[in-house]
Amino acid sequence: MRSNDAVLISFVAALLNDAGIPHFVADAHMSILDGSIGALPRRVMVDGDWTEQARRLLKDAELGHELTDPA
Repeated sequence: MRSNDAVLISFVAALLNDAGIPHFVADAHMSILDGSIGALPRRVMVDGDWTEQARRLLKDAELGHELTDPA
């Protein structure tokens, strides 16, 4: 998933942490380059082996609309 909402990204990361799903927040420090205006979205990346569990978790948390379509 990707979002400019830092609170949403933090919440998703907390959900994934609590579920034991390894993840990485990409572009977390890009605000330095965009002047902290939030123009560059952050991305939550999950290893392919955990994708289905992570998607199910976010859908159960009613965040399914935030998911990026699978490639």
